[in-house]
Amino acid sequence: MYLELHARSAFSFLEGASLPEELAALCAELNMPAMALLDRDGVYGAPRFHMAARKAGIRAHIGAEVTSTEGFRYPLLVETRAGYQNLCRLITRMKLRARKGQGAVTEEELAEHASGLICLTGGGESPLWAGVRGSGSGVSKIEDGRFKIADWKPPGGKQSSIVDQQASMARPELRAPSPEPRVRLERLCEIFGRGNVYVELQRHFDRKEEARNQAAVGMARSLGLPLVATNGVCYAARQRREILDVFTSIRNHRRLDTAGRLLARNSERYLKSPEEMTRLFADLPEAIASTRELSSRLAFTLNDLGYEFPRYPTPPGVTPMQFLRKLTEEGARGRYGPDDERARRQIERELALIEKLDLAGYFLIVWDIVRYCREQTILVQGRGSAANSAVCYSLGITAVDPVGMELLFERFLSEERGEWPDIDLDLPSGDQRERVIQHVYERYGKLGAAMTANVITYRGRSAAREVGKVLGFEAETLDRLAGLVSAWEYQDEKDTLERHFRDAGCDLKHPRIRKFFELCLAIQDLPRHLGQHSGGMVICQGQLDSVVPLEPATMPGRVVVQWDKEDCADMGIIKVDLLGLGMMAALEDSIELIRGHYDEEVDLAHLPQDDPAVYSALEKADTVGMFQVESRAQMSCLPRLRPQRFYDLVVEVAIIRPGPIVGKMVHPYLKRRQGREPVTYPHPSLEPVLKRTLGVPLFQEQLLRMAMIAAGFTGGEAEELRRAMGFKRSEARMKEIEKKLRAGMERNGITGAAEEEIVQSIASFALYGFPESHAASFALLAYASAYLKCHYLAAFTAALLNNQPMGFYSPATIVKDAERHGLRIRPIDVTHSDWPCTLEVAPGFSPAPAECQGACPERSQGSADAGLKPGATGREICVRLGMRYVKGLREEAAQAIVRERARGHFTSIDDLGRRVPELRKPELVMLAEIGALNWVGERPSLRSGQALYGAPEDQKTGGPQGLSPTVQPYHRR
Repeated sequence: MYLELHARSAFSFLEGASLPEELAALCAELNMPAMALLDRDGVYGAPRFHMAARKAGIRAHIGAEVTSTEGFRYPLLVETRAGYQNLCRLITRMKLRARKGQGAVTEEELAEHASGLICLTGGGESPLWAGVRGSGSGVSKIEDGRFKIADWKPPGGKQSSIVDQQASMARPELRAPSPEPRVRLERLCEIFGRGNVYVELQRHFDRKEEARNQAAVGMARSLGLPLVATNGVCYAARQRREILDVFTSIRNHRRLDTAGRLLARNSERYLKSPEEMTRLFADLPEAIASTRELSSRLAFTLNDLGYEFPRYPTPPGVTPMQFLRKLTEEGARGRYGPDDERARRQIERELALIEKLDLAGYFLIVWDIVRYCREQTILVQGRGSAANSAVCYSLGITAVDPVGMELLFERFLSEERGEWPDIDLDLPSGDQRERVIQHVYERYGKLGAAMTANVITYRGRSAAREVGKVLGFEAETLDRLAGLVSAWEYQDEKDTLERHFRDAGCDLKHPRIRKFFELCLAIQDLPRHLGQHSGGMVICQGQLDSVVPLEPATMPGRVVVQWDKEDCADMGIIKVDLLGLGMMAALEDSIELIRGHYDEEVDLAHLPQDDPAVYSALEKADTVGMFQVESRAQMSCLPRLRPQRFYDLVVEVAIIRPGPIVGKMVHPYLKRRQGREPVTYPHPSLEPVLKRTLGVPLFQEQLLRMAMIAAGFTGGEAEELRRAMGFKRSEARMKEIEKKLRAGMERNGITGAAEEEIVQSIASFALYGFPESHAASFALLAYASAYLKCHYLAAFTAALLNNQPMGFYSPATIVKDAERHGLRIRPIDVTHSDWPCTLEVAPGFSPAPAECQGACPERSQGSADAGLKPGATGREICVRLGMRYVKGLREEAAQAIVRERARGHFTSIDDLGRRVPELRKPELVMLAEIGALNWVGERPSLRSGQALYGAPEDQKTGGPQGLSPTVQPYHRR
């Protein structure tokens, strides 16, 4: 029986037109027990192919087409685990020394990594034929339009009947093969060993290809090498060929109607059935038989990946589990006290599961990263599903009490899920986060740690624009069509893209519009290129490049693995997310400013709970600058929700999301909270799940529990549902999930309106469901930002201004809001301003303006505005704007001003220009125009001051930045 051993998927990035899952499913449908995936220069699609093959009951062989420095490709199949490691290291070596997306191997490197690999000779891009001149690639001259089979006959001694098998092909006369292909074939035998080289034959009804085949057969016969037939598959079904043509046009920056010979000659590179391939190679049955024999040699699968998580160095004689238990118990005493029996039971339950799953090392590694952050005074907080764990809370990884909030631990870790838990760490954006990332690289080695990839797929607008370009649409037409596609999102069977087009007045009977529509749908979700995940890092014991190939990231000093976070999870590779948040940077800077100017220590983990000033500001929607609650939509909702305690803030963070809005859950919740609508449940069995949110599902965990209770989903099926609800949702996957949901509910007797309501809740919520633990972690940051704004307004405002751009508002709006609360903002002044905004003290207190009275109720009670809390000296604290807000002023020049100012005051502008030669004339003029030189000694006029016109003019810059909304980006140092 024939087995396909050379197929590309769409993970060959614009050189394949089907997903690995499609190829595996069709392979099983064609009754082929095994198949090999060889994508270009990587194993990008291998995990998905492996998982799909396992589900379909077939065997997934792994390999890759590796580009050589001479321009051809080596099709390599993995025979053993050592071979897989060699392939990964070979690809890593070629990738890390080249620019992103490029790379090639030398023959010497190939020989060094040949063990455990089997080499096919390939098709037109193979080492045998690439670059060989002449008709038939140097094999034959075509005479009289017919083949003459020169030196060999098929089994049985009969002349080949290729005319019968391929009637559409002419038969050129064959001459002896040129010496160059034979020399290359012999060299492959030297590199891989004669028993590990298979002469590959492909037949796509192409005259030159057939000439090469006949020459290859002759060389194989003379060298005693086995023949193997493949179809060089590029897509699953014949009709997908047009997608490959689109990709070829995109890759070569051509329109379809001008791509010409760059496009495929025909549609033969589909996954053919064993029967088709047997007929195609009827004259060479040994080439068909070899596929089975070769497949039996390929023992390696990704089940044998061999990934090991790093072993955490514990004290002598102490196991990782014993050390974790000790740390947890110490932390729990501080978090819960000695007498919290409920917390103790939960921690014991979690520790027992952690020990059973042998995950102690993972928790210790994450704890170690958090400890490093604390030692380096880098603000850190865990979030995501980790906030469901009492162990994480006790270790200080997270700041949300999961016992008090009754969070679902199984959302974080369960035995049934069979995968690593996922801990996200929020860090200050900018240099602080990069310090932590580089610390991980240093601790585990450049080849022991890497960022996870992000597979960039064709979605909406990107698909529409690429297809429109290759179809030759005018820019105006393309803009309109791309807007239509990007505005559409699958919700249910009635909401189709076709209906969306018709509603917009597009005539789908027009052939070009119809083809555009069909191609947009066809390339949806296909990979475009590899990106970098926002913060996911994977680490391993030993070298990671023996587990998965590594590539350079766009950012210097970073490397990425070839798999995304879901692929890593499927392969049992652990990931830790190190995510940068601008608000974390602002909070960290606020704490430092408070320490220096208020002589107080603020611990975000121990802020006063349910502070009246915080909830008063939230209730009045006085939230400019506050994390997650400052948008216009949040401001509109806050006075109606009227949060009074922390869980109300958790709901507020989660409710203004597309999921609840699309699912029409916002207004019912608010009406029920206000007592204007009775609390009801889709089905009585769901009351325990929805009681806290008044019968309205707001969190992802609630949807998973609804599926488990109403439809009888297992934990594993609920996890599949969660993945389907990810942001890269596909229409087909959602339909499959909906079918399962309905069938399960009907088995449990839930039908009619109740069934429809539950399905609608899950389907509409699917894309944007917010986990409760995630909302709780964000609510903590929202509360912290609100508390600092209410009680330390000057420090918080300066920190916000120093971390722009972030949030919803411009620096000018932030300044006006602070002034409305009575804070004095001092202008940019070269005699006082630093590069960032700073705090200054002045005697006395300034009265709050009239418009602040309503927003600052504590003022009416006879106390000072909380934002004007006095500093350690009892004087008013003000904000001095920094020179970073001078448009066009370089940080280098500003820092030079600050350094020179420390040596003595500037007596004049002449003195400033002379002592700070880094200042250029346009920069000095700008400083004068915005008044930043007003207090520099004696101020000569702008026209007559020699300093202004004596400065070197070697760079043109814009006008004064001031506090215009177009803020010059500021990178934290």
